[in-house]
Amino acid sequence: MRAICLYLHIHQPLRYREYSIFDVGNDSNYYNDNFYGRQSNERIFKKVAKKSYYPMLRLLLDNMKKYPEFKVSFSITGTWLEQAEKWEPELIKLIREMVSLGQCEIVGETYYHSLAYFYNLDEFNDQVKMHAEAIKRIFGVKPKVFRNTEFAYNDSLARWAEAEGYEAILAEGWDKILDWRSPNHVYRPTGCKNLKLLLKNYRLSDDIAFRFSNRGWSEWPLTVPKYQKWLDDDCLRGNLINLFMDFETFGEHQWEDTGIFDFMNTLISSWLSEYENKFVTVSEAANLEYPVAEISMPDTVTWADTERDLSAWLSNSMQRSAMEQVYALREQILNTHDDKLISDWRYLTTSDHPYSMCTKYWNDGDVHAYFSAYASPYESFMYFMNVLRDIEYRIKK
Repeated sequence: MRAICLYLHIHQPLRYREYSIFDVGNDSNYYNDNFYGRQSNERIFKKVAKKSYYPMLRLLLDNMKKYPEFKVSFSITGTWLEQAEKWEPELIKLIREMVSLGQCEIVGETYYHSLAYFYNLDEFNDQVKMHAEAIKRIFGVKPKVFRNTEFAYNDSLARWAEAEGYEAILAEGWDKILDWRSPNHVYRPTGCKNLKLLLKNYRLSDDIAFRFSNRGWSEWPLTVPKYQKWLDDDCLRGNLINLFMDFETFGEHQWEDTGIFDFMNTLISSWLSEYENKFVTVSEAANLEYPVAEISMPDTVTWADTERDLSAWLSNSMQRSAMEQVYALREQILNTHDDKLISDWRYLTTSDHPYSMCTKYWNDGDVHAYFSAYASPYESFMYFMNVLRDIEYRIKK
């Protein structure tokens, strides 16, 4: 038996507006969708819903109804759920239908897509609990598998996940960690007895997520027969192929006119046409085999940039200062017992904000600029700190 574990991450941040120093103390609508400037949270969400969420969810659901053996796993942030419930509730219904079919698994994570694990463990635990409660309320299920924000993983996080009762955890299958080993197996994290570790096959995942429409790529155009040949060849290194990527790969990062939807639709049927092939959810993948070895990641590994570390979010003084000052306010914020203030503060923990302050160059810098809602990293930092000043003003007030 050979299996593809298709896992897609669904997230939209709540972006702060171009918040001026003159707004501090006068206007606390940081995320108001009727603001001036380049972006609007509602407009962005509805645009991506039209280009990506609706067509891809319907494609996946249609294939589930056509092939009972087709399965997928999602992680869905609380910020995305809030926006979907507010502006596009039909998206929630589509995912709920997938879950009810028993062919879709929801993965646990932090509610606000934050890096709280590296700053305040109590806040991290609170956000994970909030997320689990939201998933239970909306979809009626409890996450059994965990992924941390941006796949930020290390050995201590694995021990935390095992203590919390998770069956498996997801991480990047990075060459520097794997060395000669293959990501196409189930592993056990060092220091854990029962927790399973599933590693992203980043080459085959990124062929779709990043290279699919690149006409300068030597393998362009990527066709289903060519890709299935690569899958077949890679199965010689292990029969579990973990394709982990952003949901917005389909329709937003790779536009419809690239043929991405047709490619995925054909790939599903083509893979399942062979009797020994199947799709599995993340928890099913974790139980396909006994862990073949232990994997240790004492230093944090992520799925971003060439370094695969936290430098995408914490490499310069702006990023570090912004995050340190946010988490320094936690005790004061919670002591206000002001739900609106607490919520506004927690939106600032979303990892997209320090990501938009990154000052890297070359290819990584281009990716950061593409995903940023602001004209420059310095503008993003300035608006963020102005919002933080108003948060502090509200605490004192």
